[in-house]
Amino acid sequence: MKGNFEELQKFLSKIPGKWAGGNYSLVTEFILLGFMELKVPLFLLFLIIYIITLVGNLGMIVLITNAPRLHTPMYFFLSNLSFIDICYSSSVTPKLLLGLLVERNSISFIGCITQFYFYAVFGTTEALLLAAMAYDRYMAICNPLLYATAMPHRVCLKLVGSSYVAGTLNALVHTGTMLHLSFCGPNIINHFYCEIPPLLSLSCTDTWPNEIVMYLFVGFTVIISTLAILISYAYILITILRIRSAEGKIKAFSTCASHMMVVSLFYGSVAFMYLRPSSRYSQGLDKIASVFYTVVSPMLNPLIYSVRNKEVKDTLRRATRKIFSLVDFHCSHKL
Repeated sequence: MKGNFEELQKFLSKIPGKWAGGNYSLVTEFILLGFMELKVPLFLLFLIIYIITLVGNLGMIVLITNAPRLHTPMYFFLSNLSFIDICYSSSVTPKLLLGLLVERNSISFIGCITQFYFYAVFGTTEALLLAAMAYDRYMAICNPLLYATAMPHRVCLKLVGSSYVAGTLNALVHTGTMLHLSFCGPNIINHFYCEIPPLLSLSCTDTWPNEIVMYLFVGFTVIISTLAILISYAYILITILRIRSAEGKIKAFSTCASHMMVVSLFYGSVAFMYLRPSSRYSQGLDKIASVFYTVVSPMLNPLIYSVRNKEVKDTLRRATRKIFSLVDFHCSHKL
């Protein structure tokens, strides 16, 4: 019976995709090729990066939550960014690490769709949250007297909530269109996680509706978030240039320098992946760019805010002293 089913699969895979339309899929799993060489060194490297990502972002959340002086809109957004970075990296990195340990890195059809869904949710949410953070910096620098009334906690909640809602809706639309495709084989994805382009290339049905949805929703998200960031920083730059004292310019610039670096890392790697000419496309560069904005960028974000932000550094220094003083107290008490 099993042999007959395998023969049927081979027979149906040769039939044109339109015959195999509908929701039925013969492929029950995909093979992720990932990285074929240097598996052990890459495993150790990505494991260290993932641990730093978890510790750094969790530490940032705990630090902001327990420090009253950091209970401001800027750090409220930053704590949410840290949470999203944990989820965003966790949607990809654990499977990447597992794939470097096994010979046959397979993922079920449902597992692949689920991974793509969470990847799309947190990737879109992060892009929109970075735009909201740019707006917050615009209000803080360009309208400092109105900042407290213009950015109360309820407005911050609405901006963050809207980012999550938009990210979830975007992921639901893409996932829904993916579930209407049929996959008859082959089932090999030359990537380390499930993403739209490689999945569309494996479908045996017409993918033009999916491509239209992808370009419309991804384009809309990128255009809206990019415009919000560019307009905000254009006004910020104009405001900074109008400040007469050099000290005032440096102080104003320092309040948004960390966010500018995070935006440059995230959008720079995404632009390199999606906006480079097709003549220069290569699967190797595709994987490197994907590693950067799904694995490396979430690790760098808390480090950038820790190094570049004086308030975070001061709060971290106080928290470290307090922890060491408590440890010394307990140790001396036991002795």
